[in-house]
Amino acid sequence: MPNVSTVPRALQKIEQQDRVRDFLSAAYVEGRLSHAYLFVGAPGAGMLDAADALAQCVVCPNGGDGSCDECIRVVHHTHPDVKHYAPGGVSGYLVDQVRELVEDVTLTPVRAQAKVYILDGADKLRGTAANALLKTIEEPPPNVVFILVARSADSVLSTLVSRCQQVPFRVVPTSVALQSVMQGAGASESEARIALSIAGTPARAVEFLSSPSRRAVRRCVVRVLGELANDDAWDVLLGAKEICDTVRAPFAEAKKSKKKTTESVEEEYLSAKALKQMEEARKRELTARERSGIMEALAAAESFLRDVLVRCEGAQEPIVNEDVSEAVDRIARMSSTPGVVASLDACRNAARDVARNVTPQLAMEVMLLAIKEALV
Repeated sequence: MPNVSTVPRALQKIEQQDRVRDFLSAAYVEGRLSHAYLFVGAPGAGMLDAADALAQCVVCPNGGDGSCDECIRVVHHTHPDVKHYAPGGVSGYLVDQVRELVEDVTLTPVRAQAKVYILDGADKLRGTAANALLKTIEEPPPNVVFILVARSADSVLSTLVSRCQQVPFRVVPTSVALQSVMQGAGASESEARIALSIAGTPARAVEFLSSPSRRAVRRCVVRVLGELANDDAWDVLLGAKEICDTVRAPFAEAKKSKKKTTESVEEEYLSAKALKQMEEARKRELTARERSGIMEALAAAESFLRDVLVRCEGAQEPIVNEDVSEAVDRIARMSSTPGVVASLDACRNAARDVARNVTPQLAMEVMLLAIKEALV
């Protein structure tokens, strides 16, 4: 079993999955990474975080240090040689998605020496889409790594499973995850529960709690949802704008800061073409980070509405968002179980739309209008 000191820093961030961390570390350090992996486990087990960590090792020029520009781009989903995919249709992956992937595989890497393709929801690969990917995985070009993520190997096409090295992730007990977040962030149990319900994994929950701007987004989402009953259509649209503006706030400040630092240095030494390319790259990065923030806002809305459903059903289990229990109880009193279920569907539809590159504010507006109609 690898010594912690020999584990690349990127992989050291894989928490509560020691066997996975050590297995991937040994394969990387010994130069025997597979061209295709299948990560299997329950949601919240940290499979996507692990996929990003492995991708960092593959494209990092410093052995997976987890902190260089290449590694940061992987985490922000802006690295041109690390592509993330999710099912584009209600029933699964679209053929066009896989065709795009297959065409991209044949291209030379842009920044790194290798390329990584991460496919979440690999159990949604079926029919023509699955067969197109299968052929590519069977005869992959050199320096390409595929990471498929699914709940179980049984749910994935058997021929795909046979071409991949399986990496099972164990279920992390809630108590263990809570303790990890409480220790890592110096948070209370209530704060840890909220963070986990939004971020999904202990590592991401600690990051959430350490970010005042991300916590501000969650407060904004809860307040907007709590006021929906008394809002007219115009108020709802303003609420959607407020949420999106709160998500964008830290990115706008970062953009201003970068512009100030580069105007005096870069413009003096770089060509107009190089400056334009750099600016376009920054815009892509900010767009990706904004969409990530919107996804987190939608997760906060879903967490809040699940608590409303608990109250509507009269379940004895405690709610997660204890700090806003008054708002949860108030909405539950005026709503019904079918209405809350429809509201949760609206959240998931919004997340799907954002993943398909629908304008975040439009997706938020549609979601809030649907929730208002369903709850009131």
